[in-house]
Amino acid sequence: MSEMGGMIGLAAVVLSLGIPMALMYTYYRVKKLKVDERMAAVARGVAVPFEEPVAPAARSRKAAILLISGAVGFMAAFGVIAVVEHEPDTWSAVALGIIPLAMGIGYLLDFTITNREAHSS
Repeated sequence: MSEMGGMIGLAAVVLSLGIPMALMYTYYRVKKLKVDERMAAVARGVAVPFEEPVAPAARSRKAAILLISGAVGFMAAFGVIAVVEHEPDTWSAVALGIIPLAMGIGYLLDFTITNREAHSS
């Protein structure tokens, strides 16, 4: 029984360290391939347009949508579990969804303020 526990612990450590390292390596390789592609295009004399930076309002809007929808989904999932299983204690897990919901509302507020400032200028 202890041998199985050791294998599970080893797998947990390897996966918890290996997955982020694999993701970082993949991100680095994709970035390097994009740079190499741009450099090859410049060497051939092709005009390479620069990518437009994402506007802060668009970034806030995207974060707001993701956080609010994630929070609503989280709260709905635990609400359904609480109703189906008849466990009132599960409703306390629904309350944890208020955190990302409030963050999403904050980002939505930031989006509207940034949008108004951009249109008033």
